[in-house]
Amino acid sequence: MNRRDLLKASVAAGAIGVAPRLASAQVTFAPTPKGWRTFALTTKVEPNFATKAWIPLPTLAEADWQQPGTTNWTGNAKEVERVRDPKYGAEMLVVEWAADQQTPVLEVTTLVRAQNRAVQPGQASVAPLGDSERQLNLSATALLPVTGLVKETADGIVKGKTTDIDKAHALYDWVVENTFRNASTRGCGVGDVSWMLKTGNLNGKCADLNALYVAMARSVGVPARDVYGIRVVPSEFGFKALGAGSANVTKAQHCRAEVWLSGAGWTPVDPADVRKVVLDEPPTNLSMADLKVVAARKTLFGAWEGNWLAFNTAHDVQLPGSSEPPLPFLMYPQAADKQGLIDSLDPDAFKYTITAREVTA
Repeated sequence: MNRRDLLKASVAAGAIGVAPRLASAQVTFAPTPKGWRTFALTTKVEPNFATKAWIPLPTLAEADWQQPGTTNWTGNAKEVERVRDPKYGAEMLVVEWAADQQTPVLEVTTLVRAQNRAVQPGQASVAPLGDSERQLNLSATALLPVTGLVKETADGIVKGKTTDIDKAHALYDWVVENTFRNASTRGCGVGDVSWMLKTGNLNGKCADLNALYVAMARSVGVPARDVYGIRVVPSEFGFKALGAGSANVTKAQHCRAEVWLSGAGWTPVDPADVRKVVLDEPPTNLSMADLKVVAARKTLFGAWEGNWLAFNTAHDVQLPGSSEPPLPFLMYPQAADKQGLIDSLDPDAFKYTITAREVTA
């Protein structure tokens, strides 16, 4: 899709508005808060000859859907420090081994309580978003601009919409309808929104597609944020694409998104997972009219399952003690040797394992 076609599509989407939603009695996907579940998330890093590591912790605290508990670690590091990013509050362990340590290892476990979410905008009494938090979640980041082509595209999509919820929903429908999940994308993607729009390559994985949504929402004055985390158990509704397939969740990272809506507060929005259902849900390569896709599309604006734990909402993360450029986000363990950061997606260079289990009384 070239730029002219992209903008035409944007205007058309704005004129059409929210696409009709079909009700389905055959597919149930209705996460609602029904009680807390406790999970233990364990990350074991064994970076070959590394001297430093940074391990993200699932410690984002939200009263209604995630409550982090204790964090403990063991290993042969000479120094381990728990650090909190000053801008976004992202927490991590900063680990350093002795220079002559040939088999560095560290294992960290965090207990987290989580539950399903279901938000109905306009039906709750929510205090306004504070000025500093609003500004933070309307601002550009290195890979999420909020002016130029991003704003031009978003303005076309929300043309005629006067409320934040209508704008947020129009953008959600546009991302669902105009992007696709690319199975060959490494990890969860990078989230380079300018590149996506300039090239017309509206594909990738969750960190790409949900970043596109967040940047466009911010550009039209709707506070939004990416939430970086990891799936930990299967979906209770039988969606294979929307849950962890085993206790080994090393590759189960997933970025979600939220928008701030009056009468609701932070509202879950996940167009990327709709496209994941299209591509990955058995029997795979589903049509947009498939009942599973229809159910996912309806539900993933306003709800998500509590089978996922959130690390943080941080962008442009400067790793403490590292001279490397900031990371776009912190969702994977990181390590460094004398030459610099090791590729966190290369298991031959950087060995780590993440496991999850539910803790019952």
